[in-house]
Amino acid sequence: MLKGHQSWLFENKPFIRSTATVVGPFEGRGPLAKDFDIVHGESMMGQKSWEKAEKVLIEEAAKLAIENAGLTKEQVQFYIGGDLMNQIISSSFAARTLSIPYIGVFGACSTSMESLALAANLVNSGSAKFVLAGTCSHDSSAEKQFRYPTEYGSQKPPTAQYTVTGAGAAIVSMEGDGPVVTSATIGRVIDMGIKDPFNMGAAMAPAAVDTIEAHVRDLGIEPGYYDLIVTGDLAKVGYEIACKLFKKHNFPIEQTEYSDCGMMIYDYETQMVQAGASGCGCSAVVTYGHLLNRMRRGELKRILVVATGALLSPISFQQGESIPCIAHAVSIEAGREIL
Repeated sequence: MLKGHQSWLFENKPFIRSTATVVGPFEGRGPLAKDFDIVHGESMMGQKSWEKAEKVLIEEAAKLAIENAGLTKEQVQFYIGGDLMNQIISSSFAARTLSIPYIGVFGACSTSMESLALAANLVNSGSAKFVLAGTCSHDSSAEKQFRYPTEYGSQKPPTAQYTVTGAGAAIVSMEGDGPVVTSATIGRVIDMGIKDPFNMGAAMAPAAVDTIEAHVRDLGIEPGYYDLIVTGDLAKVGYEIACKLFKKHNFPIEQTEYSDCGMMIYDYETQMVQAGASGCGCSAVVTYGHLLNRMRRGELKRILVVATGALLSPISFQQGESIPCIAHAVSIEAGREIL
């Protein structure tokens, strides 16, 4: 049901019945490697293009999530997915392979929680029994589309981020024994006038803060309700800006642990990733891998995942447009027994 102005409260508390994460070799050398289901040994994944390699990521994650749920693809009513490629071709072409009724969405790097929120809403309302939510990204396909092809060897500024090569998928259902989705907040588009595609963290931070503040306001809770609030891929630059905005707004973020997926997946000391990680796959693999594993071990009971996305395109950038951004938040709790 609608709660407040822009949030959904899922009174039936649908389960995240299963998850799957698939990453590239660079992510497999990071600190979260043990939390991923499949780590590829090479970034082309046996394909002839970066875009085809990206499609492999989401296909594998989707198929494994379905298998881990003990289901067949014929039992899944809907697949909700999107990615960064023009016309979300990675997800759409994967939907062609999966042959599951498909709802394509685009929220840039916020797509992981956008798709999960919509999946939970469908299941909570009784509109579906099993829904697949997933997203993906590939560093080389994203660089080729939005900035410079990797082969060009362009030097990046310290504010730049490294797009995660990875895919995360989840099956949401009314039955299961995993974590539950309890609420979601759909963000507003926020544009602070930033035009630099090498500074995504600064562009996205205000949207993340706006959605987090809306979430606690709509639900009538304090940030301390959560053991962890984590943004999607602000990385170092955006994270610092978000912290300053919380302080400026007198928002008590210090009540809880606040972190960022873009600062978790890589090792800053050994991997040259400038400000940190980004991409649709960033919050997807960190959440469906690392964070839910921590939840299953009893280390976390309640988390708020706030995936952030920059809604630019190559055309909008070339025409001198600023970068509008959005953030979607999903509340995940360890299970019905603690509610």
